[in-house]
Amino acid sequence: MHYNVGIIGATGMVGQRFASLLENHPWFEVKVLAASSRTAGKTYKEAVGERWAMDTPMPKAMEDMVIMDAQADVEKIASMVDFVFCAVNMKKDEIKALEEMYAKAECPVISNNSAHRHTDDVPMVIPELNPEHIEIINAQRKRLGTKRGFIAVKSNCSIQSYVPALHPLRKYGITKVLACTYQAISGAGKTFKTWPEMIDNVIPYIGGEEEKSNLEPLKVWGKIEGDKIVDATVPSITTQCLRVPVSNGHIAAAFVSFENKPSKEDILKAWKEFSGVPQELELPSAPKQFLNYFEEDDRPQTKLDRDMEGGMAISIGRLREDTQYDYKFVCLSHNTLRGAAGGAVLLAELLAAKGYFD
Repeated sequence: MHYNVGIIGATGMVGQRFASLLENHPWFEVKVLAASSRTAGKTYKEAVGERWAMDTPMPKAMEDMVIMDAQADVEKIASMVDFVFCAVNMKKDEIKALEEMYAKAECPVISNNSAHRHTDDVPMVIPELNPEHIEIINAQRKRLGTKRGFIAVKSNCSIQSYVPALHPLRKYGITKVLACTYQAISGAGKTFKTWPEMIDNVIPYIGGEEEKSNLEPLKVWGKIEGDKIVDATVPSITTQCLRVPVSNGHIAAAFVSFENKPSKEDILKAWKEFSGVPQELELPSAPKQFLNYFEEDDRPQTKLDRDMEGGMAISIGRLREDTQYDYKFVCLSHNTLRGAAGGAVLLAELLAAKGYFD
């Protein structure tokens, strides 16, 4: 399997993460880097320069690639690649329009952006949880009038810690969920160097995040009906999202109640045994063990556990009964790997394995 790919929005933090993840990818080869007209015409090295925020150096093969104009060069880019990853920093309506331009140019778009997450024929996929949602692509292609082109998105990074942990417990009838997330600064595209105000600080507000965290799980748990995805109506979810002084990794403290309360053993067994289509298909970015439970009281810890299985696994700990909900637990995911670029790469691998790029 070999596909040529482009990264739209290659100079930002998620774009950089795409570049580093795709450097030695067995299926996907980066042929195009695109960004705003400001950086178009420069080499990747010139355009990013000091702003390279990854721990590993910029991929050698991409240093001298000339940045294309994400908006002006749509047709040209579409002719050079099999699909694109999109991580642009623009206004929501501009992103919507741009992604549709690529799709209509018969270039599939795997998006890290939130603009199309609630478009009802755009699948929003966490590959282990709702891979069947990609089947809506046929209806979307009809609407767009395309043969190959479509848009698929990944969900918000804040829900990727606690929603995977809740997913295998849905058979017990989850009625309500409370989640407080403690989110890394890379989620805002920042490092401590570029955001010194975050050192020794917590900010109790992340714009738009709580709405996303309350609503997006219901789309992930929704069903395809006719030519759209209809959101689930339960459970009822409430969240608070805080920015904390951590480079990478989002932690969630989750509280959950059930119609049929499982035992602690039932829950631990459900987590241990859970795996999804990415594990069955042995997709290159899929973690072998998706959900990992720690018995120690002081785990998972962001620094120790965020990179588990290449940052693609979810860590869980501190499962115990609660006085107001049935249970509470803590979970952790790497926000720019599983939560952003890595989750999008895994989604692209799923789509490739299922023939959506052919």
